Amino acid sequence: MFMKSIITAAALAVTVGAASAADISGAGATFPFPIYAKWADAYKKDTGNGLNYQSIGSGAGIKQIRAKTVTFGATDAPLKPEELDKDGLAQFPMVMGGIVAVINLDGVKPGDFHIDGPTLADIYLGKITKWNDPKLKALNPKLNLPDLAIVPIHRADGSGTTFNFTYYLGEVSPDWKEKVGVATTVDWPGGIGAKGNDGVANNVATTKGAIGYVEYAYAKQNKLTHASMLNKAGKTVEPTLEAFQAAAANADWTKNAGFYQILANQPGEKSWPMTAATFILMYKKPVNVAASNDALSFFKWSYEKGGQMAADLDYIPMPDNVVKLVETMWAKDIAQK
Repeated sequence: MFMKSIITAAALAVTVGAASAADISGAGATFPFPIYAKWADAYKKDTGNGLNYQSIGSGAGIKQIRAKTVTFGATDAPLKPEELDKDGLAQFPMVMGGIVAVINLDGVKPGDFHIDGPTLADIYLGKITKWNDPKLKALNPKLNLPDLAIVPIHRADGSGTTFNFTYYLGEVSPDWKEKVGVATTVDWPGGIGAKGNDGVANNVATTKGAIGYVEYAYAKQNKLTHASMLNKAGKTVEPTLEAFQAAAANADWTKNAGFYQILANQPGEKSWPMTAATFILMYKKPVNVAASNDALSFFKWSYEKGGQMAADLDYIPMPDNVVKLVETMWAKDIAQK
């Protein structure tokens, strides 16, 4: 099912120029692609209108909306208010989800391997290079970890998933914050680069000893082994919808202009530490008002009818009060006539 969606995405990406005039054009984050593909299929059946979405990474999506080659851009790394003002863009959250560490180790089942943030940072810093390292053995006393090299897999493209992943590592590891930092693209100390969440997932699946980070739907649909994590409260948690919701419950969407909100490393005993939101970028004064209105109609439909579809893929639908804030912003800031 998931691979079928990936094939559909590839087809959409290469038919942008020949897309129907009724199709809504967008590009960007791979993090939300599974749910955008599901919504698009249902929306097409419901309304007859299609979605031409290029799942190419947040960095590329931001470039395309700035170049005005698409009606909307999609990013998991929210733009700050001053960036939005400079470009004349409106930004709003569409859905939330969880980033998970995934591994390829024989005999280890999903959730059996435990890791904390500082240790995860040390792996990507190149300080921990073997699976039987004492730090990993201390976290996993019940596992017989092998004397096998760790192969870190990271994103090679500009990625909002990377932004949220590195933001989390920077929160829990001063060494990471100082040496690598937080961005959609960073100077990785080592490892192998792959394009998109699907690229990281595929590389982990085919590389013994690999570790990577992906949005949870990619891990689930590709049957990858995810790690359990120690959260900010010191509790070991599994990546579940409830754990993502617990982290997301801390968000105050009224606090910052442009709905700027980072959900990593939230407090709470049940909170998943690598939770994130994904955002839509649109022009306040669109070049094509009709196309912009079509996109808003799709997003409104997704908010109203796509909640269960999102939950089925372990994404968190935006709460009703946030949707109202977003729709109020649309009416106020995005020209629709």
